[in-house]
Order: sequence, then C-alpha cells, then structure tokens
Amino acid sequence: MTDSFLGGTYGACRAILEKRLREPAPGKIQLLTGPRQVGKTTLLLELAERLRPTALYAAADGPEAALPGFWERLWQRAEASAREHGSARVLVDEAHHLHRWAARLKGEWDRLRRQGLPVHVVATGSSALRLATGSSESLAGRFERIVLNHWTASALAAAFSFAPRKAAEILVRRGGYPGAVAFLEEPARWQAYVRDAIIEPAIGRDLLALGSIRRPALLRQLFAVCVDAPCQIVSLQKLQGRIRDPGALETITHYLRLLEEAYLVAALEKHSRAAVRRRAAPPKLLVLSNALLAATDPRGIPEPRSDPARFGAWIENACLAHAWNRGQRVTYWREEPFEVDAVIEGSWGRLAVEVKTGPFAEGELAGLLEFCRRERRYEPLVLTDETGLASARRAAVRAIPWREFLLAEEGP
Repeated sequence: MTDSFLGGTYGACRAILEKRLREPAPGKIQLLTGPRQVGKTTLLLELAERLRPTALYAAADGPEAALPGFWERLWQRAEASAREHGSARVLVDEAHHLHRWAARLKGEWDRLRRQGLPVHVVATGSSALRLATGSSESLAGRFERIVLNHWTASALAAAFSFAPRKAAEILVRRGGYPGAVAFLEEPARWQAYVRDAIIEPAIGRDLLALGSIRRPALLRQLFAVCVDAPCQIVSLQKLQGRIRDPGALETITHYLRLLEEAYLVAALEKHSRAAVRRRAAPPKLLVLSNALLAATDPRGIPEPRSDPARFGAWIENACLAHAWNRGQRVTYWREEPFEVDAVIEGSWGRLAVEVKTGPFAEGELAGLLEFCRRERRYEPLVLTDETGLASARRAAVRAIPWREFLLAEEGP
C-alpha cells in the first residue's frame, strides 16, 4: 500500500461513495475493490436503499446476468431514471464476471456522456487484478479506485458491540472478516467458512482465472508456505526449496505479487535507500489477515503461555497487516546483527516499530535504536503488552500496548 491509497474501512468507503454519487453527474466511474467477504455487496445494497429511486443495483454474478439482454436492459433503465428523476446511479456488483466488462462499460459511459445524461456508475470486484487489468486497458482516465480493505479491530467493535480489548484479540486470533463473526463459537464451522468462502474462491477462482497462472499447484503451495511463516524473512531460494514443485524464481516472485493483489499475502521489501539493495534482499512475508493463519495452521490458534513464540509472531503479523491494510508503506530493516520488525511510512508519519510480547530486556531494543540513530527522520515505537511497557520506558522509547495500536484507525 502507498500514500495514494483511498478507502479503508467500511464506513470510510461508504462516505466516499455517497459524496461522489451526490456530485454532478456524470462523474468518474468508481471502482470498488477489496478482499472477499469484507462487505462490498452489502455496501452497494445499502447505497441502493439510501439512494432510491435513482439507484439501480445489478449483480453480475447472479443468474439474471446470464439471461439475454441483461446488460442492455440495465442501461435502458438507467436512461429512463435519468430522464424521469434527473439522475441515475448504476451499481454493478462483481463486474468482472461479465464478458469484456471494461470495454462494454466504457462504451455505455461514453455514450451517456455524449448524450449529457446524469448517470453515475459504481463497479465492484473481489479480484483487484481482474478489475485493474480491465480498467487499465479500457477505462484509462475514466475511473477512480477505492479499496474496501480488511476490517480493523475498531470496526469489529463498532459493528458487533465487542469490547475494544476483545475486538483486538479477535483480530489476532481470528482476523476481521465480518461474515465469520457469527461462527466464532463454532471453530470447525468458522474454519470451513474461511476456507470455502474466502481462501478457495480467491485462489481457485479469482487468481486461476488469470491467464498468467500457468502452474496452479505451485501457486497453492506458495500460499501454504507463506501462511506457515508469518513475519519471517525468507529468501526466494528458500521458498523455492520448501515447495515440492519448484519453479523458476521469476515465477515465484510473480505469484507473490498476485497473492498481494488478491489481498492475501504481501512480500515486504527491505528498507533501503538503494533500489538495487531493496530488490536483492529477501522478502518478509506478511499475511494480510490472521484469519488465514487460523484457518490453515494444523496446530490451531496459539496461546501466549503454552506457545509464546508463535503467539508473538501472530501479534506481529496482525500489527503489521493493520498498518499495511490502512494504506501505509511497510518495510523491514536488517543489518547484521541489528533488525527492526517494521519501518512504516505514510499518513501516520515515519515510524520504526518493534513488536515485543512478554517481558524483555532493554538490550533487545538495540536494533531499533541503531536504526533510528542512522535514520533520524523515524520515530522509534515499541508495541508490547503491559509487562513490557516498563522496559521501553527505561530505554526512553515510546511504547503502547499492541491492542491500542490495533484499535487505532488513523495511526498511533
């Protein structure tokens, strides 16, 4: 994610779209993308209800979309609404399921503009790649992209009336997919939901529908390796060695980018001012929702007392994913013998972050302090629990509880 990121939470995306749909029409086509099962369809239906009678909702993945004349009837209704009510809002859900969707949408949008009809258009899709490919090919200069990303702890607390502390712990242990909340007390059912409604459609449908996937077994194995190594720095050669069907390093790099575009895994670069060093350094694997860890790890969800190392890795993954999902640029830094868990840049400022769970000695912050000595623009920050706050204070480093960090929408 970068500073150009626009969107984020459900409420933020709703506010952006409501504002733009009330602007003078025709405006830019609004492309709403994001992970599966985060509420894009619910958002469109909510907008359709709020903007009646001028809003026209159409599900491109529904059975009616397969009927002859579906597309033509939709735009006939839009024209009729624009002439009768003075405006129309066309809301196309899962647009990429339509054959040649971008070219067809371009044709209709251009035709309506030529006629001067006041029609707004919103199109959604769970596959950022398929939407981006179509939009860059046919809709250049005609669209704006908004991302409805993984839910935050504060969004879970607000939507489901969880206590803030509990919402942060749910985000670490189960991720933030809102549709899975109903099954939190039924672990087997919850796991089946995440696998069947999120992981399998994202990998088995969205990504495999791309022509660039020549080795689907390799893609699945790479995803499995990534979720087995959250927040680990792993060279491409080691990734290749852990896959039973090894492919070329270029293919692995390409598939890592695809997993990021599907909002599943991000390969974090090393922080360096030299582009050559950034590209040559091994990536740090970040799983973009802890639900993917909980649904795939055969060992189950770690407990802080019985498995502190794995629990700490899950907390670190949740914190870094939170920053990434909120549109910050997240990298890591390592110069032996020093290392920093995350270097964060963006609207939150410039932060060098170390994640510590449980008691720790001040000497364990040597990497953080060394980085900030070299890079004075960055503020050191320790994310810890109550047992570690005193150690950070003795080292004169700002520290906040990791739960507080996960609940912050606009940065710590």
